[in-house]
Amino acid sequence: MIPLSPERSTSFIPEPDIGAKRYYLWTVGCQMNEAESAKAGAILRQAGFQPARREDDADIIIVNSCVVRQQAEDKVAGKVGALAKLKRANPELKIALTGCMVTGQEAKLRERFPHVDVFYGPSEFERLTELTPELAEVDVDLAELPHYYEDSENETGISAFVPIIYGCNFVCSYCIVPYRRGREISRPFNEIVNEVAEMASRGVKEVTLLGQTVNAYGHDLPGETELSDLLKAVNDVDGIERLRFLTSHPKYFTDRLIDTMAECEKICEHVNLPVQAGDNEVLRRMRRTYTVEHYRDRIQRIRDTIPGVTLSTDIIVGFPGETEEQFEGTMRLLEDLRFEKVHQAMYSPRPGTLSARWEDEIPWSEKRRRHQAIEELQTRISAELNDRYRGHVLEVLVDGKQKGRWRGRSRGNTLVFFDAPGDWLGETVNVRVTEPMTWYLIGEINQ
Repeated sequence: MIPLSPERSTSFIPEPDIGAKRYYLWTVGCQMNEAESAKAGAILRQAGFQPARREDDADIIIVNSCVVRQQAEDKVAGKVGALAKLKRANPELKIALTGCMVTGQEAKLRERFPHVDVFYGPSEFERLTELTPELAEVDVDLAELPHYYEDSENETGISAFVPIIYGCNFVCSYCIVPYRRGREISRPFNEIVNEVAEMASRGVKEVTLLGQTVNAYGHDLPGETELSDLLKAVNDVDGIERLRFLTSHPKYFTDRLIDTMAECEKICEHVNLPVQAGDNEVLRRMRRTYTVEHYRDRIQRIRDTIPGVTLSTDIIVGFPGETEEQFEGTMRLLEDLRFEKVHQAMYSPRPGTLSARWEDEIPWSEKRRRHQAIEELQTRISAELNDRYRGHVLEVLVDGKQKGRWRGRSRGNTLVFFDAPGDWLGETVNVRVTEPMTWYLIGEINQ
């Protein structure tokens, strides 16, 4: 699955026209949710709405939900519940709930949140016409609206995320995504390339191709199109300087895909490849369709082929039936492979999934202990890996400022900060690392 992003609201908002109706977007979950929120915003802008700076200034509020983890679902429930107060103060306010929380659950949600006006599932944008007459009166061509979203942490559109395949055909025993987003549907090849070219003409320099299983792209299209072909085509788009993709499945991380990464100069040397567990029996019960040995082989092939590549992965601790010995297998895998970053979560049953039928017998305290053990291990590994950059020069694409320092990412996706006079926003600069930290690097412009 795509790594979760922190919840965020509509950002970089210009002053609205006086009298204009306004909308407010609140999104939690993966980058796919971010893209769908961006498209909802584009639809509303076509109808004359403008983004609001605060939810209590809005005429329409859209909450885009995630249920991949219990914590995310709880955040959504808390946010939607809190909006009841705004609705009582302003009965004309329209509220919509969308995202994975809605699919197949509309009746229950309507009973739970009676103050919500519209519930619509992922990509069901036509339901937005139920929110306001203006949308019903405007001829909005959904096919002409963008699928992508630009990084909302900067207002210049330096980086953008482009969904290329929707849904998921895998049925991992713990994952709700296939039930909420459906089976895989690849977007047309030329449509994606043309969209990236249009973005490049507006100054976008870095593109990340998205999918729940991004390297399954093309299997449902005519011919023998696959992700490698799309990466090569996007690599040739003038103006694009960097190209990334996520999230991949180990089963589809082929030799051809690895070779394509090595051959295309714009594809960044970073791979996010979720493993989830370091024990074959746990992987079998998770229905992950590969073994630890296969995963290790893929990682070795990546490192042998792509010099300087950085790696990240996903881990679930406390999966039903996971023994201490099996958990130690995960710890050994992390110690052996030494990822730059690990996205980890404590298992929580998702209603409707296969594993939700099983006894969740591992206590929360034990899940928390295992989570902390991985956290401590990864903190040490990340600090050691970052220390190797001391004195090295990295190419950094500057995407903004944070606490007075310029901020950007290396090709290996490492966060880098530096101080320098002038305006560096959107520039690709060489930064010499002077102070490696555990999760980021500090440096200076290398003239």
